[in-house]
Amino acid sequence: MAETREEETASAEASGFSDLSDSELVEFLDLEDAKESTASVSKPGPSSELPGKDDKPVSVQNWKNGLDVLSPMERFHLKYLYVTDLCTQNWCELQMVYGKELPGFLTPEKAAVLDTGASIHLAKELELHDLVTVPITTKEDAWAIKFLNILSMIPTLQSEGRIREFPVFGEVEGIFLVGVIDELHYTSKGELELAELKTRRRPMLPLPAQKKKDHFQVSLYKYIFDAMVQGKVTPAGLVHHTKLCLDKPLGPSVLRHARQGGFSVKSLSDLIELVFLSLTLSDLPAIDTLRLEYIHQETATVLGTEIVAFEEKEVKSKVQHYVAYWMGHREPQGVDVEDAWKCRTCDYVDICEWRKDRGALSSSLEPNAKKSK
Repeated sequence: MAETREEETASAEASGFSDLSDSELVEFLDLEDAKESTASVSKPGPSSELPGKDDKPVSVQNWKNGLDVLSPMERFHLKYLYVTDLCTQNWCELQMVYGKELPGFLTPEKAAVLDTGASIHLAKELELHDLVTVPITTKEDAWAIKFLNILSMIPTLQSEGRIREFPVFGEVEGIFLVGVIDELHYTSKGELELAELKTRRRPMLPLPAQKKKDHFQVSLYKYIFDAMVQGKVTPAGLVHHTKLCLDKPLGPSVLRHARQGGFSVKSLSDLIELVFLSLTLSDLPAIDTLRLEYIHQETATVLGTEIVAFEEKEVKSKVQHYVAYWMGHREPQGVDVEDAWKCRTCDYVDICEWRKDRGALSSSLEPNAKKSK
C-alpha cells in the first residue's frame, strides 16, 4: 500500500543470528509428495556416527545409552532455540536432531521448493514496506536490527495498520525461543489477527499431520507475543539466555540506520530499554485470532484457510515435552508406526536408528522410496 511504502525494515545476517524466517518454512513433507518424489542425494555412511565432544564421533546408540553426558543445548552450543526447532520436533523429533548433527543435508528438490516459498514471502513483505540491508559484524548488531524493526512496527500496529515479519522472543518452560510472525493486522471486528502463509508445491491442502504442526507453530507465536506485550518478557531474561553484551558499541551502519529511524542510541542497552518500554506502554492487545492460509506456489491460488483454536494448556504441555529433550532429560524420539509414511521424504531414512530398531516402521516404507547415489 502506498501509505505504508515509506516504512522500512532491515534484514541482517551475522554469526550467531542467521536464521531463516519462520514464515519462510515451506511445507514439503506430505504424503502425496512422498509418493512421487524421486530426488536422491549422497548420504553419510552406515556407521551413524555423529560429532561429539572435541569433535570425536559419538554413535547415536551411545548417545541413547547416556554415554554422552552433555545435554543437546550444550552439545550443539545453543543459547536459545527457534520456534521452527520445536515445530520440527512436532513433525519428527529425530529428523530435527539429525538436521542439527548433519547440517547442510538437503536434496536439490527440497532446496528449490524452499527458495520458491521464500520468494513468495518476500514479495508479500515488499507489498507493505521496503527492505534495507544493513551490514553488521556482531550478534549485538543483529539483535539491534531486530529491535529497530520492532520499534518501527509498533506505531503501525497501534494505528491499526498491517505489519509483516514481526520478531518475537521470550522464555517458555525454561527455554528461550526466537521466531518471526508472518503477519499481524486487525480484522473488521477490531480483533488483532495473526496470519501465517504456507505455500504448497501441489494444489492441495496438507494432511492432518502437517496441519497439526502448523497449528502448534501459530499457537506458539501467540503465546510468545502475548507475553511480550503483557510485560512477562524482561530485559534480564533476554540477556541471561542470549549472553548479549549490552555495553558493546554498535557498528556504524547500525547506528546510522538507527538515526535515520529517529533513534539516538550508542549500544544495545539503549535499544533494549526503548523496546521494552514501547512493548509495555503501547497498549497492544493479545492476539485474538490465529489464521492459516495455504496457497499453491505455482499459481498463487488460495487452497484454503483455517482458524486455529488456541489451547494454552496443550501448547505448554507440548513445549514441556520437547524441552525435556533439549535439557537432556530424555532421548529423542522418532515417529509412531502410523506416521511411518513421513520417512519417505526424510533425508536421513538410511541412517535412522529409530527406524532400524523398529522393524514395523521399515516394513511400511515403499521398497525403493529412498536410494543413495
